[in-house]
Amino acid sequence: LSIRRQRQMCIRDRSWTREWGAAMSAYDEVYLQPARANMGRMLDVAVGSMGFGLGEFYGLFLASGLARRFGAGDYALITGCSGTELAFRVAVEVQAEEPPRPRVRYRYDRSPEYWCGWALARYQWETAMTFDMINRITPIEDVRKMYDAYHEMDIRHFEDALNERRARFFRPPLRMRRMAAKLSQAQLAVISGVPVRSIQQYEQRRKDLNKAAAETVAALARALFCSVEDLLE
Repeated sequence: LSIRRQRQMCIRDRSWTREWGAAMSAYDEVYLQPARANMGRMLDVAVGSMGFGLGEFYGLFLASGLARRFGAGDYALITGCSGTELAFRVAVEVQAEEPPRPRVRYRYDRSPEYWCGWALARYQWETAMTFDMINRITPIEDVRKMYDAYHEMDIRHFEDALNERRARFFRPPLRMRRMAAKLSQAQLAVISGVPVRSIQQYEQRRKDLNKAAAETVAALARALFCSVEDLLE
């Protein structure tokens, strides 16, 4: 079996897959554009009409449970209501009393807050990570700071920037296993028979261990007394 096939066979918990970023989108792409518009409008209304700070409201969105439902493809949220209604639902979920409905000021252009929601909804759909995990890697205030540099670019440039942050946030499993075994890269190379240069490139993510030959990953796993799946990202 290929390494990719072995990985698919070992993943039994779909929620784990979403949390850590394996590509398994929760809803069909046909609903992606409405979902992006809803999330963008939600943040725009929350900041521009309801008086919330961006970080304050996004924290409420995460705490309310609606963020997880949205990311999991709850059609009542991604297409079944407007972004304005979604912003109000967040406020209702976290406040003891129902707040007065805001007088919404609609903009003809996209505000920075709208862009944040619009961009994050796509990234969440693309990676299948939870919004909470994405926020741990790149807080919403940092996404807002990226607006000036990225809002006129292809969305893939923004996604590449978040992927770089994600790579720095998570240490490669190979490195973590090697350090736990108290082995240097050179020692692991001797034990496994895998060239030290290759080990360096895998740990620096300059080469993808998930795409390596099955024999290479198996040799590393034997040397580190772990399963093949433990080394895959």
